[in-house]
Amino acid sequence: MSNETIELIKKTTELKGVSGFEHEVRDFMRQEMTPYVDDIQLDGLGGIFGIKNGIDTQSPKLMVAAHMDEVGFMVSSVTAKGLMKVVSLGGWNPYVVSAQRFTLITQKGEYPVVSSSIPPHLLKNKESSTPSIDSILFDGGFESKEEAWEYGVRPGDVLVPDVQTIEMANGKTLVGKAWDNRYGVTLVLELLKKLEKETLPSTLIAGANVQEEVGLRGTKGAVTQFKPDAFLAVDCSPANDINGDKEAFGRLGEGFLLRIQDPGMLLSKEMKEFLLDTAETHDIPYQYFFSKGGTDAGAAHQMNKGIPSAVIGVPARYIHTHQSLFRIDDYEAAKEMVYQTVKAFDQSVLETLRAF
Repeated sequence: MSNETIELIKKTTELKGVSGFEHEVRDFMRQEMTPYVDDIQLDGLGGIFGIKNGIDTQSPKLMVAAHMDEVGFMVSSVTAKGLMKVVSLGGWNPYVVSAQRFTLITQKGEYPVVSSSIPPHLLKNKESSTPSIDSILFDGGFESKEEAWEYGVRPGDVLVPDVQTIEMANGKTLVGKAWDNRYGVTLVLELLKKLEKETLPSTLIAGANVQEEVGLRGTKGAVTQFKPDAFLAVDCSPANDINGDKEAFGRLGEGFLLRIQDPGMLLSKEMKEFLLDTAETHDIPYQYFFSKGGTDAGAAHQMNKGIPSAVIGVPARYIHTHQSLFRIDDYEAAKEMVYQTVKAFDQSVLETLRAF
């Protein structure tokens, strides 16, 4: 892993971009993609894609799509004491929300905020109960609702986890927020740069959707607009390996995730065979993955009369928290897999994917 890649990962993961408020990530992607593509286009919801034309106008179109958004919170009201009540943007385990730092983004500025928690001293002789998002207040240090109002705090403002991405001791692992799915954002940017001087047998539409974490919304506008012939989601999934179970799905350090099934999509026989052949031809490490959560491929594959779709993923521990832990070599495997898949995708491959 190059220092350039490490720095890019730090940049993308530290950007602030919860669902519906992906502006900072989109601006960064536009800046980074522009030198390496023939055109930059946005869909009506704010997804951004770089277009790299294929060898001719009849080339099939392959979409490689990350999603820009990360999980966070939105202010729903402000109490008389100046604390904020919130609704979640994306899925959160309520046990990991309390006593964490966030950035509150308002029209007047960005402010530090901490999520409330109850000290153990105040829990004595009280029945413990499962916390809920509704019961966790967010504290910006304001003395009253009026003071919060003066600083521009309003319902609809958003809170983003406040974290720096760092390397771990062994040099193989990083930890930080939003690897779901700045993994995909990072991969798309490096992919386009790597393909700069190459001619492709297909037209590549590579970029990122918005609002994946709140119902796979963004990809519907993007697929409608760009009309790809095939679709690859590049997304991060939860690792389930901390107890050492070799049969668990999502194990760090064992390669990219070849997603076979989730609640929204079944990988087709034809697509599976194509991806397995690509990975094994190029000696790219992979692992099979079955998931309880979905990706943008789940929405994309049902659109435009049906689109051959797949997910090239990576595992990370503790996703949808402030501290996602992930392996560099898994990212490298996924990046090489997407690169080889893009280079191989042509009209004959598309016909094979539709051969049923």
